[in-house]
Amino acid sequence: MSAERRTTPILTAAALTAFAANSILCRLALRDGSIDAASFSTIRIVAGAATLFLLLRLRHPRHASRWPGSWTGAAALALYAVPFSFAYLSLGAGTGALLLFGAVQVTMVLASIRRGVRPRPSQWAGLALAFGGLIYLFLPGITAPAPMGGALMFIAGAAWGAYSLRGHGAEDALAETAGNFARAVPVVGVAWLLAFGTVHAQSSGIIWAVLSGAVASGVGYAIWYAALRHLTSVTAAAVQLAVPLLAGLGGILLLDERLTFRLAVAAVLVLGGIGMTIAGRATTS
Repeated sequence: MSAERRTTPILTAAALTAFAANSILCRLALRDGSIDAASFSTIRIVAGAATLFLLLRLRHPRHASRWPGSWTGAAALALYAVPFSFAYLSLGAGTGALLLFGAVQVTMVLASIRRGVRPRPSQWAGLALAFGGLIYLFLPGITAPAPMGGALMFIAGAAWGAYSLRGHGAEDALAETAGNFARAVPVVGVAWLLAFGTVHAQSSGIIWAVLSGAVASGVGYAIWYAALRHLTSVTAAAVQLAVPLLAGLGGILLLDERLTFRLAVAAVLVLGGIGMTIAGRATTS
């Protein structure tokens, strides 16, 4: 086993922790109105791009301007970041992360099937269990999440799934991520201009947005791109469903969010489906 493959579990765990941190930081910034969703998204992407540029400068001072990336990747990144922030205006950290990565799993598994990768029966059962948990979470009821917030987070999840799929071909994870972030800046800037009449930002909101962009997004996504080189699409989709558990725990401990019975049952179903999905390798027909 190569050194890169041996470090994949460590890189994956670090990336998943960063993903959970994004949900917590976004809720911290938005719950008290210290910043609006459009400004949070914009500052997050700008901070991520700046951090990645500095990292590239430190690694290759003469070649820091050569950022691969693509406008397609940037569009997917922006389509994830903006709905993500607006969705957290009405969703809790754990609920939002559960829906986000449920949508990620749907997107990545369907893309794998389209490419000819066929999950085994046990994986299909795991996927069905996970999807059943998401359906249960959004059944009508007093504790069901806000429909608009749920729809926005599903869009964000589909976009993040598409962004992750592009990461499988990244030869230089850091440069690829930097290029995508740089190109995403003007895209999210359009969203900020459209919401200009309602934008506002206090120092605390700006700090949370910068931390989300610089650390949890910029560095976290570069780590994720590095891990993706050694993960199948099905496995990458499944392991990300561990994020809602981390985000839910963080929401309870740091945001005083309440663990509802509905969320607990949905989390058990979704996370239980992870083990079944990654228990066996997908086979190619």
